[in-house]
Amino acid sequence: MNLYLAATFIRDAQYGRNGQFETDENSVKLYNLYTHWLPKVVAYFFILLLLSLAIFEKPAVPGLEIEYYVTMPMEVICLVVIGSRLFHLKLFSPGKTFYSDKKNLVVIATMVVVVIDMISYIALVNSGQAMYAYRWSRPLRPLLLVNIKEGRQIRRAFRNIRRTLPDILNVLVLFFLSIALFALMALKIFERRPELRLYTDNSPYFKHYGDIYFQLYVLVTTANSPDIMMPAFDSNKWFSLFFIVYVVVCLYLFMSIILAVIYKNYRKHLKNEIKKSVFIKRVKLERAFNELKEEVGGKSVVTEKTWYVLMKEVLPNKTQVYYSLLWLVLDKDANGYIDQKMFLQVADLLNVEVSEIRNQKHLIEKYWPHVYNSSVSIAVRQVVMHKFFRYFFDLAIVVNAFFIGFNLDEAEWFFLSVFTCEIILKLYTYGFSEFCRRFWNIFDFIVISAAFIATIIEAALEELQYSRETLDVLLVLRILRLLKLVGSIDRFKIIIGTLTNIAPSMFTYGGVLFVFYYVFAIIGMEVWGTMLSGDVNITFCNNPKLNGSEFARDHYCNNNFSDLLTSFVLLFELMVVNQWHVLTSGFVAVTSAWARLYFVAFHLLVVIVVLNIFLAFILEAFMLESSLSTGKFSNAVEEKIKEMGLWVSKKPLQEQLPVEHVQIEAPQSVLVDNIEVQPGPTQTPAESEAAEAADVVPEMKERRPRADTGLRFRIARRGTRKTEILLQRMFESELLHEEGQEMPATEHEIEEMEPEEIRPTPLTLDNVT
Repeated sequence: MNLYLAATFIRDAQYGRNGQFETDENSVKLYNLYTHWLPKVVAYFFILLLLSLAIFEKPAVPGLEIEYYVTMPMEVICLVVIGSRLFHLKLFSPGKTFYSDKKNLVVIATMVVVVIDMISYIALVNSGQAMYAYRWSRPLRPLLLVNIKEGRQIRRAFRNIRRTLPDILNVLVLFFLSIALFALMALKIFERRPELRLYTDNSPYFKHYGDIYFQLYVLVTTANSPDIMMPAFDSNKWFSLFFIVYVVVCLYLFMSIILAVIYKNYRKHLKNEIKKSVFIKRVKLERAFNELKEEVGGKSVVTEKTWYVLMKEVLPNKTQVYYSLLWLVLDKDANGYIDQKMFLQVADLLNVEVSEIRNQKHLIEKYWPHVYNSSVSIAVRQVVMHKFFRYFFDLAIVVNAFFIGFNLDEAEWFFLSVFTCEIILKLYTYGFSEFCRRFWNIFDFIVISAAFIATIIEAALEELQYSRETLDVLLVLRILRLLKLVGSIDRFKIIIGTLTNIAPSMFTYGGVLFVFYYVFAIIGMEVWGTMLSGDVNITFCNNPKLNGSEFARDHYCNNNFSDLLTSFVLLFELMVVNQWHVLTSGFVAVTSAWARLYFVAFHLLVVIVVLNIFLAFILEAFMLESSLSTGKFSNAVEEKIKEMGLWVSKKPLQEQLPVEHVQIEAPQSVLVDNIEVQPGPTQTPAESEAAEAADVVPEMKERRPRADTGLRFRIARRGTRKTEILLQRMFESELLHEEGQEMPATEHEIEEMEPEEIRPTPLTLDNVT
């Protein structure tokens, strides 16, 4: 049981989990079941199903509307699943921690409110008051996504946004006061010039203070520039000074200050969150150490024998070769045991991405060795591996681009045949597994194969009306083929590889944007859902109030809140900012000027706050990952692999072994024959010092995998794709210089602490040398 409990603590530390549970056997089993991937997938599925019901509820996507007596039972099922997940959490939570956790209370409160809303809606509809029936709880649905246990990263992002808002409030207040001052100046300057009219809709120019304020706010986004200035500028060119000064002050000065304040304070709060996470990780590892420790030489240690048994529990599908490699990194002095300081590095060590290279024969070599090893075959493989082979096909892509640009379709079959031959030759040379290891090979295979099939279909279809869509797909595939050039340039490879590595972390902020989009979309659907029509054949968007409006003249009728998907498109257009004031004017025309508050609130929260925070995160993550991708990153695992003689050497490619990426946190079965790693006997400190002085460590040699087994290792040069690890590395250098403090006893004590109170002892592999 101690071993099982210790393995649970280590997995929590490895994956950055801060779950709290009773330490009895039944509770630990319930906790491990709770953290299993399958219940998580089920929970996410039903939450996404709950959110997607808005597609089918009134106002629904055309052709997909479902009556409430069908959607509500589905909603109830989703709530039951979420509630059962919450009940499962309560079964192993210690004491009163379940009810003291605000996340659980928010989920419970949201579910109660949704149930009350459903009951009231059914009552209103069945009592003949359907016109007053609204599903007012729908904007609360994203709270379930944010506050479930698995939404840790999104919840952290929202928490830090909330903590950042008070920091930027002073700047925002000063910013809005500046707009108010300029608006008052504009009113006094232009109100007595009735001859001035807006060119867009011939309305009075700067006559009402509220309109002036909104137009100047829009000018900060540059969406109405220079249109808003032109009537005054045409009247007197000196009026341009007013607008120039305003733009310099409110756009270039205040927006820059707001960006700097958001970046500085969000980064500070995120850093404090990472301190808290590192602190919890250390608590988990300390508790695991306390479950495993033994007394050797008067001090508490974890022995090598215990290590191998522990690893079988933590990584059950890995071989002893991996266990031995990890142990050699931690037990650098070959003592046969590690103390608590070294044990605290286990989570970081398990998160190192390692590639294992195994001896696998090419399929053709396995069944027809005389063919694969013939002189002709060797010559072909040498040609394919030569750099001029790649240069030739890069040139072919350039020539193909020329033919595509000038619509010279006659050569399409020729280029398809050339690129198909390239894929076949690569498959023959490298083998399927090695070929598929590279992203650009897979990309080429999919694009060329799809283009080949689409070309055959397009040629087989006789009538244009049946082949037009196929032709569109074919043209897109032809253009995508040009992206192969990106994969051929090393500088581009680094950038694309970096973006690929930080993409999972970017999904966190994508989730934040989704929550904002969903809430604003539901509100917009309830307020304006039936007021505008997207039918281009209906005059004035089916609303006479839009007669003569710029909204109708620009054919913006499809930019409405008629359903969830259309609302998302409209909100994206608002986020892009261009012409957002024209979009706003349409909804103001059909309701009132107070509708501007909705659109200004969306711009403030999404464009000014969230997108600036997203920009700050991308800058930090990109700089971190690009530095890792240049080869400057080195750690103790790499050094130990080289010391063991198991590093991948540079050989001719035909002599290298196929590579299969495996990560320690996602193990797979690996059978390696003729490798038996026996734990060595525990040494006393005196024996270890004597062995080191003699430059002989017999036990190290005994448990070191032999270099003649055909097994090799390689450290991935790219950074991690885990959001939690990426964030910890982002602030690693700063945490290294901060002083430590005494550790609280439990995770619950850490949860009750403010992040600013936490100053963790740095935990990095840099301490392992």
